[in-house]
Amino acid sequence: QVQMAESGGGSVQPGGSLRLSCTVSGSTVNTPCMAWFRQAPGKEREGVAAIDTRDDNLYYADSVKGRFAISQDIAKTTLYLQMNSLNPADTAMYYCASGRGYSCYFAPNRIHIYKNWGQGTQVTVST
Repeated sequence: QVQMAESGGGSVQPGGSLRLSCTVSGSTVNTPCMAWFRQAPGKEREGVAAIDTRDDNLYYADSVKGRFAISQDIAKTTLYLQMNSLNPADTAMYYCASGRGYSCYFAPNRIHIYKNWGQGTQVTVST
């Protein structure tokens, strides 16, 4: 059983940066897809960024390309999300997740491949 725990959320002004961390415990051999999702009040959960640890392919939502970066530490026990140039539209609860699929892309009809989820960390961007 893979367990995941997020940290690093908080409040920041527009244009600011935050770095989220996700501690991963348990065997990850069968969960090569690691991703960050977010959910704003009244909206569906959406994929933000993902990494396929089999080939290091990265995936990003169009809304965060060039601003966010997903990475892992060498031991693959911590997943990161560096968020720069934050704006109020980035305000949401952020979740890390892991799973397995032929592709790690997080299209809405493929979120089901992500089986393990953290509890979430809140990110608020406001003046």
